[in-house]
Amino acid sequence: MKTLGQAKVGETLKVVKLHGEGAVKRRIMDMGITKGVEVHIRKVAPFGDPVEINVRGYELSIRKADAEIIEVE
Repeated sequence: MKTLGQAKVGETLKVVKLHGEGAVKRRIMDMGITKGVEVHIRKVAPFGDPVEINVRGYELSIRKADAEIIEVE
Protein backbone atom coordinates (compact mmCIF):
# COMPACT_ATOMS: atom_id res chain seq x y z
CA MET A 1 0.00 0.00 0.00
CA LYS A 2 1.44 3.36 -1.07
CA THR A 3 0.18 6.58 0.49
CA LEU A 4 0.23 10.15 -0.76
CA GLY A 5 2.74 10.95 1.99
CA GLN A 6 5.25 8.50 0.46
CA ALA A 7 4.96 9.92 -3.07
CA LYS A 8 7.83 11.81 -4.69
CA VAL A 9 7.73 15.29 -6.25
CA GLY A 10 6.57 15.19 -9.87
CA GLU A 11 4.53 11.98 -9.60
CA THR A 12 0.94 11.81 -10.81
CA LEU A 13 -1.06 9.23 -8.87
CA LYS A 14 -4.63 7.95 -8.71
CA VAL A 15 -6.47 7.85 -5.37
CA VAL A 16 -7.55 4.32 -4.48
CA LYS A 17 -9.00 4.72 -0.98
CA LEU A 18 -9.32 7.11 1.97
CA HIS A 19 -8.53 5.42 5.28
CA GLY A 20 -9.66 8.21 7.63
CA GLU A 21 -12.94 8.31 9.53
CA GLY A 22 -15.48 10.91 10.49
CA ALA A 23 -14.63 14.59 10.21
CA VAL A 24 -11.11 14.00 8.86
CA LYS A 25 -12.34 11.88 5.95
CA ARG A 26 -15.18 14.34 5.21
CA ARG A 27 -12.75 17.31 5.18
CA ILE A 28 -10.45 15.55 2.71
CA MET A 29 -13.39 14.64 0.46
CA ASP A 30 -14.66 18.23 0.61
CA MET A 31 -11.28 19.37 -0.75
CA GLY A 32 -11.90 17.25 -3.86
CA ILE A 33 -9.76 14.24 -3.00
CA THR A 34 -12.04 11.30 -3.72
CA LYS A 35 -11.62 7.77 -5.03
CA GLY A 36 -10.47 7.70 -8.67
CA VAL A 37 -9.20 11.29 -8.90
CA GLU A 38 -5.67 11.99 -10.19
CA VAL A 39 -3.30 13.90 -7.92
CA HIS A 40 0.00 15.51 -9.02
CA ILE A 41 2.66 16.13 -6.35
CA ARG A 42 4.05 19.66 -6.88
CA LYS A 43 6.22 20.31 -3.83
CA VAL A 44 7.11 18.89 -0.45
CA ALA A 45 8.34 21.18 2.32
CA PRO A 46 11.90 20.58 3.62
CA PHE A 47 10.71 18.60 6.65
CA GLY A 48 7.91 16.90 4.68
CA ASP A 49 5.01 18.93 6.03
CA PRO A 50 2.94 20.23 4.18
CA VAL A 51 2.67 18.57 0.78
CA GLU A 52 1.54 20.75 -2.13
CA ILE A 53 -0.56 18.95 -4.74
CA ASN A 54 -2.63 19.66 -7.85
CA VAL A 55 -6.08 18.09 -7.76
CA ARG A 56 -9.05 18.79 -10.06
CA GLY A 57 -7.29 21.82 -11.58
CA TYR A 58 -6.36 23.66 -8.40
CA GLU A 59 -3.44 23.75 -5.97
CA LEU A 60 -3.86 22.40 -2.46
CA SER A 61 -1.55 22.05 0.53
CA ILE A 62 -2.28 19.21 2.92
CA ARG A 63 -0.67 18.07 6.14
CA LYS A 64 1.62 15.04 6.10
CA ALA A 65 -0.71 13.28 8.57
CA ASP A 66 -3.64 13.74 6.17
CA ALA A 67 -1.53 12.61 3.20
CA GLU A 68 -0.71 9.37 5.05
CA ILE A 69 -4.37 8.26 5.10
CA ILE A 70 -4.80 8.65 1.33
CA GLU A 71 -3.96 5.39 -0.48
CA VAL A 72 -2.72 5.86 -4.07
CA GLU A 73 -1.48 3.78 -6.99
